[in-house]
Amino acid sequence: MSRLLVPYYEHPSVRPAEWEAIVAAAPRLYGVVLNPASGPGERPDPAFAQIAERLRTADVRVLGYVDTAYGRRPRAEVVADLTRHRDWYSTDGAFLDQVATRLGEFGYYQRLATAAWGAGHDTLAFNHGAPPHPAYGRLADVLVTFEGPWDTYRTLRPDPWPGGTRTRLCHLVYGVPPGARVGELAHARGARVHCAVPGEGEHPWGTLPHALELR
Repeated sequence: MSRLLVPYYEHPSVRPAEWEAIVAAAPRLYGVVLNPASGPGERPDPAFAQIAERLRTADVRVLGYVDTAYGRRPRAEVVADLTRHRDWYSTDGAFLDQVATRLGEFGYYQRLATAAWGAGHDTLAFNHGAPPHPAYGRLADVLVTFEGPWDTYRTLRPDPWPGGTRTRLCHLVYGVPPGARVGELAHARGARVHCAVPGEGEHPWGTLPHALELR
Protein backbone atom coordinates (compact mmCIF):
# COMPACT_ATOMS: atom_id res chain seq x y z
CA MET A 1 0.00 0.00 0.00
CA SER A 2 1.19 3.53 -0.77
CA ARG A 3 2.37 5.55 2.25
CA LEU A 4 1.42 9.14 3.06
CA LEU A 5 3.47 12.26 2.38
CA VAL A 6 1.52 15.05 4.08
CA PRO A 7 1.87 18.66 2.90
CA TYR A 8 -0.21 20.37 5.60
CA TYR A 9 0.12 24.14 5.29
CA GLU A 10 -1.57 25.37 8.47
CA HIS A 11 -0.07 26.84 11.63
CA PRO A 12 0.08 24.50 14.66
CA SER A 13 -1.43 27.14 16.95
CA VAL A 14 -4.40 27.61 14.60
CA ARG A 15 -5.03 23.91 13.85
CA PRO A 16 -3.66 22.04 16.89
CA ALA A 17 -6.09 19.10 16.67
CA GLU A 18 -5.18 18.48 13.05
CA TRP A 19 -1.47 18.48 13.86
CA GLU A 20 -2.13 16.07 16.72
CA ALA A 21 -3.80 13.74 14.22
CA ILE A 22 -0.75 13.92 11.97
CA VAL A 23 1.65 13.10 14.80
CA ALA A 24 -0.60 10.22 15.94
CA ALA A 25 -0.48 8.75 12.43
CA ALA A 26 3.34 8.52 12.46
CA PRO A 27 3.60 4.81 11.56
CA ARG A 28 1.62 5.41 8.36
CA LEU A 29 3.63 8.38 7.15
CA TYR A 30 6.50 8.62 4.72
CA GLY A 31 7.02 12.22 5.77
CA VAL A 32 5.51 15.63 6.53
CA VAL A 33 6.21 18.86 4.65
CA LEU A 34 6.91 21.77 7.00
CA ASN A 35 5.88 25.13 5.51
CA PRO A 36 5.84 28.01 8.03
CA ALA A 37 5.62 30.85 5.48
CA SER A 38 5.84 29.58 1.89
CA GLY A 39 9.28 28.49 3.04
CA PRO A 40 11.05 28.84 6.40
CA GLY A 41 10.05 32.47 6.89
CA GLU A 42 12.21 35.35 8.09
CA ARG A 43 12.72 34.08 11.64
CA PRO A 44 12.25 30.82 13.56
CA ASP A 45 8.68 29.97 14.58
CA PRO A 46 8.61 28.18 17.96
CA ALA A 47 5.32 26.41 17.19
CA PHE A 48 6.72 24.84 14.05
CA ALA A 49 9.99 24.00 15.82
CA GLN A 50 8.01 22.14 18.47
CA ILE A 51 5.89 20.18 16.00
CA ALA A 52 8.99 19.32 13.96
CA GLU A 53 10.67 17.93 17.07
CA ARG A 54 7.60 15.85 17.92
CA LEU A 55 7.50 14.42 14.41
CA ARG A 56 11.18 13.51 14.47
CA THR A 57 10.73 11.89 17.90
CA ALA A 58 7.94 9.81 16.33
CA ASP A 59 10.41 8.76 13.59
CA VAL A 60 8.71 10.82 10.84
CA ARG A 61 10.76 12.56 8.14
CA VAL A 62 10.39 16.33 8.28
CA LEU A 63 10.88 18.01 4.88
CA GLY A 64 11.28 21.78 4.62
CA TYR A 65 9.22 23.46 1.89
CA VAL A 66 11.17 25.56 -0.64
CA ASP A 67 9.82 27.08 -3.88
CA THR A 68 12.13 26.94 -6.91
CA ALA A 69 9.89 28.71 -9.46
CA TYR A 70 10.64 26.06 -12.12
CA GLY A 71 14.34 26.88 -12.09
CA ARG A 72 13.91 30.66 -12.26
CA ARG A 73 14.52 31.46 -8.60
CA PRO A 74 18.14 32.41 -7.82
CA ARG A 75 20.00 29.42 -6.41
CA ALA A 76 21.39 31.49 -3.54
CA GLU A 77 17.85 32.21 -2.30
CA VAL A 78 16.88 28.54 -2.47
CA VAL A 79 20.04 27.48 -0.63
CA ALA A 80 19.39 30.12 2.04
CA ASP A 81 15.92 28.65 2.61
CA LEU A 82 17.35 25.13 2.80
CA THR A 83 19.85 26.28 5.41
CA ARG A 84 17.21 28.07 7.48
CA HIS A 85 15.00 24.98 7.52
CA ARG A 86 17.93 22.90 8.72
CA ASP A 87 19.17 25.41 11.30
CA TRP A 88 15.77 26.41 12.69
CA TYR A 89 13.73 23.20 12.43
CA SER A 90 16.38 20.45 12.13
CA THR A 91 14.65 19.17 9.00
CA ASP A 92 15.65 15.76 7.67
CA GLY A 93 15.23 16.81 4.08
CA ALA A 94 13.68 19.23 1.62
CA PHE A 95 10.49 19.40 -0.43
CA LEU A 96 11.32 21.46 -3.50
CA ASP A 97 8.17 22.84 -5.10
CA GLN A 98 7.50 24.01 -8.66
CA VAL A 99 10.33 21.91 -10.05
CA ALA A 100 10.95 21.93 -13.79
CA THR A 101 10.42 18.76 -15.80
CA ARG A 102 12.76 19.39 -18.75
CA LEU A 103 16.36 18.25 -19.06
CA GLY A 104 17.43 21.85 -19.76
CA GLU A 105 16.99 22.79 -16.09
CA PHE A 106 18.65 19.64 -14.75
CA GLY A 107 21.97 21.38 -14.02
CA TYR A 108 20.22 23.96 -11.82
CA TYR A 109 18.63 21.21 -9.71
CA GLN A 110 21.80 19.14 -9.65
CA ARG A 111 23.59 22.05 -7.99
CA LEU A 112 20.70 22.54 -5.57
CA ALA A 113 20.76 18.85 -4.66
CA THR A 114 24.50 19.06 -3.99
CA ALA A 115 23.95 22.07 -1.73
CA ALA A 116 21.08 20.33 0.08
CA TRP A 117 23.16 17.21 0.71
CA GLY A 118 25.99 19.39 1.94
CA ALA A 119 23.61 21.09 4.38
CA GLY A 120 22.65 17.72 5.86
CA HIS A 121 19.38 17.06 4.04
CA ASP A 122 19.17 13.29 3.70
CA THR A 123 15.86 13.14 1.78
CA LEU A 124 14.96 15.22 -1.27
CA ALA A 125 11.45 15.40 -2.72
CA PHE A 126 10.91 17.19 -6.04
CA ASN A 127 7.39 18.35 -6.83
CA HIS A 128 7.23 18.41 -10.63
CA GLY A 129 3.47 17.92 -10.72
CA ALA A 130 3.91 15.94 -13.96
CA PRO A 131 6.32 13.22 -15.14
CA PRO A 132 9.81 14.76 -15.53
CA HIS A 133 12.82 13.69 -17.56
CA PRO A 134 14.18 10.42 -16.11
CA ALA A 135 17.48 12.12 -15.19
CA TYR A 136 15.80 13.71 -12.17
CA GLY A 137 15.55 10.27 -10.64
CA ARG A 138 19.31 10.49 -10.00
CA LEU A 139 18.78 13.43 -7.64
CA ALA A 140 15.57 12.96 -5.69
CA ASP A 141 14.34 10.29 -3.30
CA VAL A 142 10.74 11.24 -4.13
CA LEU A 143 9.41 12.62 -7.42
CA VAL A 144 5.90 14.07 -7.40
CA THR A 145 4.76 13.13 -10.90
CA PHE A 146 1.15 14.21 -10.41
CA GLU A 147 -0.43 17.09 -8.51
CA GLY A 148 -3.97 17.93 -9.43
CA PRO A 149 -7.70 17.30 -8.93
CA TRP A 150 -9.39 13.96 -8.45
CA ASP A 151 -11.46 14.35 -11.62
CA THR A 152 -8.22 14.32 -13.61
CA TYR A 153 -6.43 11.71 -11.53
CA ARG A 154 -9.09 9.03 -11.70
CA THR A 155 -8.63 8.74 -15.49
CA LEU A 156 -4.85 9.16 -15.41
CA ARG A 157 -2.66 6.58 -17.11
CA PRO A 158 0.29 5.03 -15.22
CA ASP A 159 3.48 7.11 -15.18
CA PRO A 160 5.83 6.26 -18.08
CA TRP A 161 8.70 5.87 -15.63
CA PRO A 162 11.65 3.51 -16.25
CA GLY A 163 12.15 0.64 -13.87
CA GLY A 164 15.14 -0.02 -11.67
CA THR A 165 15.24 3.39 -9.98
CA ARG A 166 15.56 3.92 -6.23
CA THR A 167 13.26 6.92 -6.47
CA ARG A 168 9.73 6.74 -5.10
CA LEU A 169 6.98 8.26 -7.20
CA CYS A 170 4.37 10.36 -5.40
CA HIS A 171 0.88 11.54 -6.39
CA LEU A 172 -0.75 14.54 -4.66
CA VAL A 173 -4.49 14.63 -5.28
CA TYR A 174 -7.01 17.23 -4.12
CA GLY A 175 -10.76 17.59 -4.41
CA VAL A 176 -11.05 13.93 -3.44
CA PRO A 177 -14.54 12.71 -2.37
CA PRO A 178 -15.01 10.50 0.70
CA GLY A 179 -14.52 6.83 0.00
CA ALA A 180 -12.24 7.25 -3.01
CA ARG A 181 -9.52 4.59 -2.79
CA VAL A 182 -6.66 6.83 -3.83
CA GLY A 183 -3.98 4.86 -1.99
CA GLU A 184 -4.77 1.67 -3.85
CA LEU A 185 -5.02 3.52 -7.14
CA ALA A 186 -1.70 5.29 -6.55
CA HIS A 187 0.02 2.00 -5.76
CA ALA A 188 -1.41 0.40 -8.89
CA ARG A 189 -0.01 3.30 -10.92
CA GLY A 190 3.47 2.90 -9.52
CA ALA A 191 3.36 5.57 -6.79
CA ARG A 192 4.67 4.31 -3.46
CA VAL A 193 3.82 7.63 -1.78
CA HIS A 194 0.67 9.73 -2.04
CA CYS A 195 -1.65 12.23 -0.37
CA ALA A 196 -5.38 12.69 -1.00
CA VAL A 197 -7.26 15.64 0.51
CA PRO A 198 -10.80 17.02 0.15
CA GLY A 199 -9.65 20.63 -0.22
CA GLU A 200 -9.99 22.51 -3.49
CA GLY A 201 -9.22 25.96 -4.91
CA GLU A 202 -6.04 27.91 -4.24
CA HIS A 203 -5.27 26.26 -0.88
CA PRO A 204 -6.18 22.56 -0.96
CA TRP A 205 -3.26 21.64 1.32
CA GLY A 206 -4.95 23.31 4.29
CA THR A 207 -7.08 20.19 4.74
CA LEU A 208 -6.13 16.85 6.24
CA PRO A 209 -5.81 13.75 4.10
CA HIS A 210 -8.99 11.67 4.17
CA ALA A 211 -7.05 8.91 5.92
CA LEU A 212 -6.34 11.25 8.87
CA GLU A 213 -9.62 13.17 9.12
CA LEU A 214 -10.78 14.01 12.62
CA ARG A 215 -13.77 12.04 13.86
